[in-house]
Amino acid sequence: MEPTRSILLPGSVLPAQPAYGALIEALGPEVRAIAKDLELYAGDAPPPGWSLDTEVDGLLREADARHWDTFHLVGYSGGGAAAIAFAAKHPERLTSLALLEPAWAGSWDWSPAHARLWQQYDALNQLPQDQFMAGFMKLAVRADVVLPPPLTGDPPPWMAKRPAGIRAFIETFRNYDLDRQKLAEFRQPVLLVLGGLSNPDDFGEIIERLSTVFPDTRTEVFADRHHFDPPHRIEPERLAASLRQHWERAEGISHAEF
Repeated sequence: MEPTRSILLPGSVLPAQPAYGALIEALGPEVRAIAKDLELYAGDAPPPGWSLDTEVDGLLREADARHWDTFHLVGYSGGGAAAIAFAAKHPERLTSLALLEPAWAGSWDWSPAHARLWQQYDALNQLPQDQFMAGFMKLAVRADVVLPPPLTGDPPPWMAKRPAGIRAFIETFRNYDLDRQKLAEFRQPVLLVLGGLSNPDDFGEIIERLSTVFPDTRTEVFADRHHFDPPHRIEPERLAASLRQHWERAEGISHAEF
């Protein structure tokens, strides 16, 4: 039997392998899971003209290079936003979609609380670089969550790229034209994953809106998790079980339609 094929997109901070290594191990050998780094970080600075379409094109190249006509797509945070854009543009390539706290989901009639939060994200641009990451992380969680102190010692080399990359994501979220009608026409199953300690005005509202636009969704809440200790790193066995169930159902639907 052919292994289940999936591509996993990370967020704007951790590279793909450390982000998804534990989950890939938990999924086991019967799953061909590819942790794909973002095109955003292919060089020392964001590529000129980078947008979510750059990530969409990179995903197409990855799948075509592997001769995968269809596959399951998993995206977390910024990678989740790229996965949404891919689903809108190339739904025929996906067997299913799993969105782990996607950082953005297009232009909506957002609540006043969500709109205020994005004003705070915009204000991060005024902070010195050494304060930027701390401010960014604090906005992503509930107000009463205590984040761990920064790691001591020299940061890994890839960390130097992250502030510019996060700024690029915030900019493309402001300007990217997402066709919501295309999401409403996406018939494959969609798994939505939310951490109970993440900022409800951010990821909670995004998940709620997505659950109303995709026709076939299931939402799973990990009560003790937040955006910076996400299920794919902290509870990989539980998430792997949910993904396997999600993929099995999606493949059953796909085979029935065929």
